[in-house]
Amino acid sequence: MSRAEVVASAGSGPVGVRAPRFLWTFGLLRSELVTTFRRWRTLALLGVLAAVPILVGIAVKLETQDGGGPGRGDGGGGPAFIAQITNNGLFLVFTALAATLPFFLPMAIGVVAGDAIAGEASGGTLRYLLVAPAGRTRLLLTKYATVMTFCVVATLVVALSALTVGALLFPLGDLTTISGTQISFAEGLGRALLIALVVAASLVGIAALGLFISTMTSSGIAAMATTVGLLITVQILDQIPQLHALQPYFFSHYWLSFADLMREPVYWDDLVKNLGLQALYAAVFGSAAWARFTAKDITA
Repeated sequence: MSRAEVVASAGSGPVGVRAPRFLWTFGLLRSELVTTFRRWRTLALLGVLAAVPILVGIAVKLETQDGGGPGRGDGGGGPAFIAQITNNGLFLVFTALAATLPFFLPMAIGVVAGDAIAGEASGGTLRYLLVAPAGRTRLLLTKYATVMTFCVVATLVVALSALTVGALLFPLGDLTTISGTQISFAEGLGRALLIALVVAASLVGIAALGLFISTMTSSGIAAMATTVGLLITVQILDQIPQLHALQPYFFSHYWLSFADLMREPVYWDDLVKNLGLQALYAAVFGSAAWARFTAKDITA
């Protein structure tokens, strides 16, 4: 259903009869999801994310053909799980998420979130959307729900691509955790799913920040560029030792804490800090986006 059909269905029927609000909201959300995932830009972003595990898996396979280990013998480093990939292909899931989380995943989220409101304004459709009985608050929540759906889908694309490549190129079986204990393959799959969900939740903060920036401008390109620029800036600042007092408040500081889910027992401290920090960013920048958007003069 297109945006025009949503508006038409919301306003159709006898004069004075308005479609129930929850039906209109569901129609709007469905329209936003369909529109977002049909865009070539979105499909290209998902394609790039799916390609990362393929490249990592092939690189590890080629490097270990002579019996050596990945990241060994030449001082090479890499994600914490990369040395285990040759023993169990499921570790490619953890490696791919660790490789994409610092930049590729949040960049994709920043592009989608930055374009959420500003893209409608630059395309001349924002005012048309607000003609329908949605209200600015409901439209903003729908946009944020769409961005969060993309967070989950993008993370699962990486995980499923890595699981497929890992199963094709490497053996599968029981896993050895970071703590050295053994867990079954079924439990490993469960932890992989939990890790994917934690990674998706780790993107809540950048999604809220991108949505706030999107309400500040009428240029979708400017909003996307600003969001990605802030992402890169925060990543750089998080590596400067002199800023250690501020770093625990950066939205990216605890992103890689998902590795603690592969310990036995699980270390929850940094995981809880990460989820709490993301919730704080969502509350602060979500409120700022609402305050800005509800008071904004819509001219496009």
